[in-house]
Amino acid sequence: MQHTFLYSVEREYTQPMSRIWEAWTDATQLEEWYHPTDLKNVPGSSVSEPEVGGMWAIAVDVPEYGFQSCFWGTYTALEPGKLIEHTMFYSQDPAEFAAKDLTGEFAKIVVDFEERPTGSWVRFTQYGELPEEHIPLAKAGMESYFQSLADYLG
Repeated sequence: MQHTFLYSVEREYTQPMSRIWEAWTDATQLEEWYHPTDLKNVPGSSVSEPEVGGMWAIAVDVPEYGFQSCFWGTYTALEPGKLIEHTMFYSQDPAEFAAKDLTGEFAKIVVDFEERPTGSWVRFTQYGELPEEHIPLAKAGMESYFQSLADYLG
């Protein structure tokens, strides 16, 4: 599968890197913020085993349209305070989410982190294949996730 650049989103936060890193790698914290600002995650859906080969997963409830956006994959690289790379599979089928099949098409996600004098910088980049018209929607969605993180951090 070809993993071409699709989009990236970046933002600075006033919190120290240790706080940001925890929010990205702790399953309980991921469940609190890893969703668009107008949605919530399915309770108990978050998994994070932050080691190479470890699983991550989350399901976002989309009640307005009667489905769940389910994401899962494995960590492929981790450098604390600097880098998270993982695969990302997607489905709206709760049975597929429960199975967390790691075969088939997936996106590659790279999250870069940098400690800065005023806090922490984060960049989320997605590689893979999406219809051209879906790329701006995916980017806008991730910008909303970044706002959810800011709201969660206070």
